[in-house]
Amino acid sequence: MITIPLAQCEALKKEWTDQFVLVNPERPELERFAGIVGRGITVHYNGKALIDFQDGGWYDITASAEFLTKLNPAEARAKYDPKANSAQPVPEKQG
Repeated sequence: MITIPLAQCEALKKEWTDQFVLVNPERPELERFAGIVGRGITVHYNGKALIDFQDGGWYDITASAEFLTKLNPAEARAKYDPKANSAQPVPEKQG
């Protein structure tokens, strides 16, 4: 397991926690999140940001501008619905 220095981890937490983000769609492993606004939950001690993409799951993505782009909070809030995910207690019936 890769770990980073504590000071660097704390700096990453301050930078990425509670930020609205988009992924870099040119990264093949992130293509499925292209155009979806996510919210940074925290940063682990391995340098990965925990991102909520409104689908019921949280994903570990490297906390760096190479992988994530911060959005203007005012604009991103309009596109981010914290209740829009597949993990609701009583999902709406389909069909």
